Amino acid sequence: MQEDIIRSVMDGKDTLALLPTGGGKSICFQVPAMAMDGICIVISPLISLMKDQVEQLQRRGIKAVAIYSGMSKREIDITLDNCVYGGFKFLYVSPERLKTEMFIERARRMNISLLAIDEAHCISQWGYDFRPPYLEIAAFKNELGIDRLIALTATATKEVKNDIAEKLEMKDVQVFQKSFARANLSYSAFELENKEGKLMEVLGNVPGTSVVYVRSRKRTREVAELLKRNNISADYYHAGLSGKDRADKQSAWIESKVRVMVATNAFGMGIDKPDVRTVIHLDLPDSLEAYYQEAGRAGRDEKKAYAVALYHPQDLDELRERTDRSVVSLEQIKRTYQALANYYKMAIGSHAFSSFPFNYEQFINTYNLPVIETYAALKKLSDEGLIQMTEGFYERSKITFLLDKSETYKFQIANPKLDPLIKTLLRLYGGEVFVGYSKIKEKDIGSLLKTDKVQVRTWLKFLNENEVIDYQPSMDSATITFLTPRLDADKLPIDNQQIEWRRKLAQEKAEAVIDYMKSMECRTQIFQHYFDEETSLTCGICDNDLEKKKKLKASEIPVEKLEEVLEAPRNISEIRALMASYSQDQIMEALRILINDKKVVENEGKFSLP
Repeated sequence: MQEDIIRSVMDGKDTLALLPTGGGKSICFQVPAMAMDGICIVISPLISLMKDQVEQLQRRGIKAVAIYSGMSKREIDITLDNCVYGGFKFLYVSPERLKTEMFIERARRMNISLLAIDEAHCISQWGYDFRPPYLEIAAFKNELGIDRLIALTATATKEVKNDIAEKLEMKDVQVFQKSFARANLSYSAFELENKEGKLMEVLGNVPGTSVVYVRSRKRTREVAELLKRNNISADYYHAGLSGKDRADKQSAWIESKVRVMVATNAFGMGIDKPDVRTVIHLDLPDSLEAYYQEAGRAGRDEKKAYAVALYHPQDLDELRERTDRSVVSLEQIKRTYQALANYYKMAIGSHAFSSFPFNYEQFINTYNLPVIETYAALKKLSDEGLIQMTEGFYERSKITFLLDKSETYKFQIANPKLDPLIKTLLRLYGGEVFVGYSKIKEKDIGSLLKTDKVQVRTWLKFLNENEVIDYQPSMDSATITFLTPRLDADKLPIDNQQIEWRRKLAQEKAEAVIDYMKSMECRTQIFQHYFDEETSLTCGICDNDLEKKKKLKASEIPVEKLEEVLEAPRNISEIRALMASYSQDQIMEALRILINDKKVVENEGKFSLP
């Protein structure tokens, strides 16, 4: 389907692409952007996703860059200049960035070939990760006269698809939707008392890489230790680790130095590892959208893989309670916002787009705030587009020269003590440091200069203060960014009716997860129906379908009779009417056998001989 999507974009048509997790969404805008003159602006909601795609493009020699919270004003300024004059092909930004005067002014001077909206479900209040700033995209597109647009997401119900097209003001939109069925991915769910015992059994029966999802940071560590005690190579991952630790753990797992990663849902976005054989949920997710995304990280190489959910009956009640607790009162939201303003000593009307280091535990302890309700309030402030919470990520130090080559040479002559440092920088990182930011390692520089990284940092700071270079030391902390000037907490633009609507929606999503866990129907079909994909064919490889198959004897599967019936194209209702003496399970199994043997094809809901 990628080629059809790419051709639609190249033909200048507004395009909406729905491809499952691992379905190769980024290719669908990267290829046309490379084939056209100008720069592609990619709107993405997560820094980790931006950084991952930018680094992958850069490794292929493609000029790509991202702007995100935590960057200095000067760094943003230089980056935008490079996008205007430097021949860059991709600029990744968050939707919040589109509202800033600096960005709009520079964007007007860019030759924008394509606007790509990643994770486009965020534009819809029916989506599971609503971001109000996505609603500004249409105004940005219209103001700059951008005539090529593609929106992409992995999961969207009918309401979300309609919402995306409407809110982006897409005209004659071309919708491409790949089936939500994954022929190689077997889903199963087990209700049991001893979840850890079943976890060991699954990992023992299915070799290869695995992700085990749990809800709490403490539990990631406990389960990883349990696996190691049972001689299974494992590590743990959560948002509370330092950015460097998370980057190191992720790399070890991607390189298969660690077999099993036990993680919260902070792990997985943007990770491109095709050979994951099992994704196991020890705790229940909040929605089927989230579960489909997380489970879909298994089997991207299209070889057999397993998505396994393990639950105790009590887990279903806890999911309902957790959903109710996640809804926070307007008073708690106001109290949390006021505490943030006090924490950073912000006056009303100040600090739009200002980022600050954020330590959650220190924050709640300073103001004696409740743990769960405060986090829910911060999430609500984020949902409403007032703040942005960024998990800590590790960013290596960066430099760029502010002087040109001749002025730098003059500085070296006038400051002979710093001459060896500047020569070392140029030797290690080349002429690129004059045109943009280069990532550096102070330790490597120190080794060549026979000194330590503390001294190197001192010298770099001196060059920074004298405006020879712009030096951005390594960053490793979570941040809070205020996306609007600081408001009066009593006048926040949030209403109780909206809070109540979101509460009901969250409850409906939780009930869909519970229904999925308890269902005896085909699990792939449950996902297909949830995402409005009409199908009559079951997958044949989930736990429920395999259980039904066990009860069928080979002699009871009417393969030959079905071949006779399909001499003319028939839909499933017609087949069942003509084979009324057989059960639905018998007919479905015969149909699967014929399709797998390429003796039957499906076209627009009708089955026939090829």
